[in-house]
Amino acid sequence: MNGFVVTYDGKCRSNEDGFSKRQPASIQEQADGSSVRTESFASDDGALSVDSVTATYPDSAVIQRRIRVTNRSARTVRVTRLDPLCGVLPKMEYTLDYFESTNGQEFSPKSVPLAGTKVLETTAGRSSKGMHPWFALSDVHGGALAAAVAWSGNWIFRFEPLDGGAYRVTGGMSDWAFAKELRPGETMESVPVLYAALPEGGPDAVSVEFGRWGLRFWYPRNEMSRRVPVAWNHWWPYEDSAINEEVFRANVDKAAELGVEVCTLDAGWFGEPDPHCNDHLGWSENVDWVLKRGDWHKINTLRFPSGIRSLSDYVHAKGMKFGIWCEIEALGVKSDVYVERPELPAFRDGTSLGYVCLGNPDARDWAFGVLERLIVEYKADWIKLDFNLDPRAGCNRTDHGHGAGDGLYEHYLGYYELLERVRAKYPDVYLENCSSGGLRIDLGLARHTHGAFLSDPDFTRHHLQLFWGASLMLHPSACFHFTWSQTIVHYDSNLDKDPIKPGMPRHKFDYLIRANMLNGFGISYRLPELPDWAARRLRELIGFYKETMRRFVGEADMHRLTGQTIRDGRGDSWNAFLYVMDGAEEAMLCAFRLADSEPERRLRLVGLDPSAAYEIRAADGGWTQEESGAALIEEGLLLSGLEEEASEVLLLRKKA
Repeated sequence: MNGFVVTYDGKCRSNEDGFSKRQPASIQEQADGSSVRTESFASDDGALSVDSVTATYPDSAVIQRRIRVTNRSARTVRVTRLDPLCGVLPKMEYTLDYFESTNGQEFSPKSVPLAGTKVLETTAGRSSKGMHPWFALSDVHGGALAAAVAWSGNWIFRFEPLDGGAYRVTGGMSDWAFAKELRPGETMESVPVLYAALPEGGPDAVSVEFGRWGLRFWYPRNEMSRRVPVAWNHWWPYEDSAINEEVFRANVDKAAELGVEVCTLDAGWFGEPDPHCNDHLGWSENVDWVLKRGDWHKINTLRFPSGIRSLSDYVHAKGMKFGIWCEIEALGVKSDVYVERPELPAFRDGTSLGYVCLGNPDARDWAFGVLERLIVEYKADWIKLDFNLDPRAGCNRTDHGHGAGDGLYEHYLGYYELLERVRAKYPDVYLENCSSGGLRIDLGLARHTHGAFLSDPDFTRHHLQLFWGASLMLHPSACFHFTWSQTIVHYDSNLDKDPIKPGMPRHKFDYLIRANMLNGFGISYRLPELPDWAARRLRELIGFYKETMRRFVGEADMHRLTGQTIRDGRGDSWNAFLYVMDGAEEAMLCAFRLADSEPERRLRLVGLDPSAAYEIRAADGGWTQEESGAALIEEGLLLSGLEEEASEVLLLRKKA
């Protein structure tokens, strides 16, 4: 997979055709222990030079590929394709696994035999709109190759059959509607592609490699992200129309009693001082806050008469962190900023695209100023960064510092630069990546933010589908979602506006809460209105998560012991995930029996020490047993006696 493909001035060339090596490879050791190997090539016509860069990481199967292209000619060269990944798979039968995605339907699985030409691609301008930027190829011998494009815009993987049965795999940023005019002496860099191959263990084993690598080498880490805190967000039970200062404070009071650690003020806080400004459905454009995004300096003072800083101070006084939502890239056509700062909006062919083009340095400065105000004036510890539109091919204005064909490319480079600037100055602030739920989940943003929000709907079966898929690419600690929320109105996508029923058995309540304790743990409930029994049990579960579970969620390797369940009732009817700490001294097994499932399931555990004996303890108490690691691996552990829609957490520890 060490090859590359470049198309310029209509010529498609690879390292094997049209380029020759200029000099021997150089190797540089990095401060994080990774090793970067650079090979330099020159095009046969002398127009371009290409540095082919491969990064490897100690004790990791993950490899990073990128290329740098420089115009060595005296004329402008038009580059339209840059694939840092190019390689040939030997003749064999392969199964291709990937995920389709749209709002509320993220991580919808596809598994097909690799046959003929196959293209995976997104052209919506958001990395997870259409498909997620990841695939896995499994061979008949148990080996697996997985790859991901570390990019938040348009991307592509191509699988092309060759004579004799082999396959060529190429990938990187999509070449659809892309063109970069390289002036003489100018250099550009491709988006990174990460891949890992293992001879056995299948995609699950490769996912463990990606998780370990992400924690050690890729994700930005701070105290809050390492802690994997318990967060409350007001959105689903109040949305933008029912939230106000009084409601938020009442929920903060209850959150503190329950042991919550972060309280986030979602959309609804900014806008005109109008009673309907945050009721964006059905109201006129004069008060629709969606059309006024960008005016982050305004607060709806009818809803929040004391201002946002007073709410932040209130949260901090309760011993918790304060979070706030901001769709920093979005720009409504009725906003003051849109009118007063005409150099900021992204346009395509004269039409506004609804966002700030961060390819423009002035726009990056403006955006940094907004985020800095949230952090400094409002004392925000957590910023939920949303993005709710499809930029498609992006901006083609030529007065932003980019050309007509590379506006989206430069926008995302600018967004990454903005996030780096924020983290450099305010390293303790947690940055949450959200985009209409989970429509921009990729390793590009995982490099610059601390957690990825998985989806807007959050009912339990859907969440298990999401977690199973997302954790193939991201460590569980880099995933964030809510438990099955209460909603202000009924949504078909979320099945039920209030999953907490009178007389609800404890096992069903535990089931829906524990499902979200597999990753970054968020809740979105009307906390003051919770029944006493639910509040008591939620406090107990939050305490157990903080005292026991989140250490595993934040540090351990995570293995899938079952297939993926699907939100519509298909897929596996049991879900089980095993978290194994370094050295296999400890492990945590989280198992869920779904509705309409068989009454028992035998789970073969992986990642344990076969030579050790393990004590197994039920987190709810009631029983312990001892088993050898070899037996747990080879024969498995039988789970029985669970009700439908029930869960079990088992703690394993090596016997001395």
